[in-house]
Amino acid sequence: MGRIHARNLAHRCAVAELGAVFDADPVVAEALATELDVARVASYEELLDATDAVAIATPTGLHAPMVEAAAAAGRPVFCEKPLSLDRETSLRAIAATDRAGVPLQVGFHRRFDPDWAAIATRIHAGELGRITLLRTSLRDMVPPDPAYLAGSGGFFADVTVHDFDMARWLGGEVVEVSAHGAATDPAFAAAGELDTAVVVLRFATGALGVLDNSRAAGYGYECSTEVMGTLATARIDAPRGPEWRTPGQAAHGLPRDFAERFPLAYVEELDAFARCVRDGSEPLVTGADAVAAFDLAAAAERSHRTGQPVAVEPTTLTAP
Repeated sequence: MGRIHARNLAHRCAVAELGAVFDADPVVAEALATELDVARVASYEELLDATDAVAIATPTGLHAPMVEAAAAAGRPVFCEKPLSLDRETSLRAIAATDRAGVPLQVGFHRRFDPDWAAIATRIHAGELGRITLLRTSLRDMVPPDPAYLAGSGGFFADVTVHDFDMARWLGGEVVEVSAHGAATDPAFAAAGELDTAVVVLRFATGALGVLDNSRAAGYGYECSTEVMGTLATARIDAPRGPEWRTPGQAAHGLPRDFAERFPLAYVEELDAFARCVRDGSEPLVTGADAVAAFDLAAAAERSHRTGQPVAVEPTTLTAP
C-alpha cells in the first residue's frame, strides 16, 4: 500500500504531490525514492519535518503512535485501515488529531470509487427507496503471506472491516451482527486464523445485510455489492475486461487484486484528503468511521467465537 500511495502521489494525483518517503527498511526506501525521483529521509521525524501532511501505510500496530506523532507536529494525517488493533488506542489517536486541529482520514478507499460513490449518491437521495437487503462479497485471489497474519488484527478487522464501513455508509447504523467463520486451508487453521466468513447484519432500519469474504477465491479478486430497495436495486460487479467468445462460451478478464480493481479510488482518496488539508473541510472518512467499523469487526469476532448474535450500539466517541 505504501508503494501504491507513493506512486499515485508522484504521478497521478492532481491536488497532492509526493514530498519524501520513509521506510523502516532503508533499501526499500532508497529503491522507491530512486524510482520516483524524490527525497528519502532517514526517520519518521524527518518525514514530518519535510512534508505538509503524511500518508501512513505501515503495519497496523504502528498506525496509532504514528498518527499521534504527526498530530503533535501539526501534520494532517491519512492513515490506512484499521486505525489500531484496539479501541482505546484508536480513541487516543483521534483525540490527538482533535487537539492539534488537524484532519485525520482513514483509508476506506471504496468510498472514493466511482461506482460506489455513484450509487451512494442515489441511495442517499432516496432513489432506491427503503433499503431491504444489502449483499456484498470481498474475495482475494490468493492468500497473504502467513507472516502478515500475526499483525493483521484478525480476519474481521483486516478483511471484513471494509464491508462494515461500506454497509454503514450505504445502509445506516448496524444494531446486530452474526458471524460464522472457517479455516478451509490447513495453514490458516494451524495459525488459528480464518480464511472464509459469512456475516449477517441487522440494520437499525430493519434491513438485513449479508457479507461473504474469502482470502483465497482462486479465480480472481472480487469486490461486488448489491443493495435492494423498495423502488430499485443497485448492483456493482467487477469491471469486465475484453470479452472473448468461442462456441458455447464467453470469457473475460478479472482483476487479480485490489490494486487492479481500485486504481481510481486510491488516487481520489488522496486527492480528497489533500483538498481537506487545503480548505479545512472534514474528511469523508473520519476516525469515528474507523472506530465504528472496528466495533462491528469486534462484534463479529465475538459472534464467531460464541456462536451467538451480538447486539451493537451506535458508535459514540468519548476520547480519553
